[in-house]
Amino acid sequence: MSWVQRTALFLIIVGAINWGLIGLFQYDLVAGLFGGGEQSGAFARVIYTLVGISGLIAISIYFSRAAEYHDATVNATDK
Repeated sequence: MSWVQRTALFLIIVGAINWGLIGLFQYDLVAGLFGGGEQSGAFARVIYTLVGISGLIAISIYFSRAAEYHDATVNATDK
């Protein structure tokens, strides 16, 4: 796994924890830490954008793993 993929995974985990906190306690951790309690804070918006881009990177990770699995099963049945 490359550093880009690891960073994306980390940001996805941060985003998931943030959404869990929003759902359970109505507290936005990212906005609280980086935006002064508002989602419109500049740095908070950067974090939200990076989490969104990480989600797109995760889609490619998902399909690359699925392709590896498919190739492995096809090669195993060919023998």
